Amino acid sequence: MIAEFDRMAGELDAQIASEERKAGITDVNHFAYPTFARAARLRRDNLKNSQNDLLAQKAGVAVSLDEAETELAKAQAMDARDMRQREATSDRRAMIG
Repeated sequence: MIAEFDRMAGELDAQIASEERKAGITDVNHFAYPTFARAARLRRDNLKNSQNDLLAQKAGVAVSLDEAETELAKAQAMDARDMRQREATSDRRAMIG
């Protein structure tokens, strides 16, 4: 989705440049600035904002994933340790009994 937003923003940039060339006006504050170019700029800016939001969410999820993987590794290590202790206890009982 992030890449798609980037592609769409690039297409809008091309359309904006084309409209500005046709009108001969690149100043967005000019009274005769093309309406389509103004709307395309707004759409492009919204796409970029959405893209930045998704990138921030992705970074947050990556941190959470790293934390979860660390916790999983700890739990697996503890489980393996407990399993070894049970096996050792079981082996001792078998030797004694």
